[in-house]
Amino acid sequence: MLRIGIIIGSTRPNRVGKDVGQWVFEQARTRNDAEFELVDLKDFNLPLLDEPIPPAMGQYSQPHTQKWARKIATFDGFIFVSPEYNHGTSGALKNALDFIYKEWNNKVAGFVAYGSAGGTRAVEQLRLVMAELQIATVRSQVALSLKTDFENFKTFKPADYHKNNLQTLIDQIINWGNAFRTLHQRPQVSSERPSPEDDKSASLH
Repeated sequence: MLRIGIIIGSTRPNRVGKDVGQWVFEQARTRNDAEFELVDLKDFNLPLLDEPIPPAMGQYSQPHTQKWARKIATFDGFIFVSPEYNHGTSGALKNALDFIYKEWNNKVAGFVAYGSAGGTRAVEQLRLVMAELQIATVRSQVALSLKTDFENFKTFKPADYHKNNLQTLIDQIINWGNAFRTLHQRPQVSSERPSPEDDKSASLH
């Protein structure tokens, strides 16, 4: 069965991204055609990129990079939950993407974004980054408005139609993900025995 990582792409204090990510997970977990795991960038505490060798070489020297690479390697696809800051994605998410390379390759992704313009400009930027990482991106996306989907710009109360958009996005990820399965090797999650300090994000189905 496909494994899809739902990656919360904001790490700042008082972020609304965690609520959005939890909503995505709650909607996704009603399905039985894939496994889903919520992955919070904040749990990995990645510094600004500090690898001396380009990530495409696959020679990760830092423990935090190796931990991040092990986690990403366990997925066949991703849903990126991204804020929009100044017409782009968050620095934390871009930094996390840049840390590793082969673990992203030949997989599929979709986007749930939020901002004053629904996060659409952040997603446009992310699609360019995904292409260089050899991640295929599905057409459907969920665009959440800070004006209409967040009470007082803070409390997440999405309009009902976003649920249908999210399910369409997941449908596309699963269809493409199944087609891409032969193009990458995923370690067996059951054989991994991460220590509590190595992996704070529990696997949720």
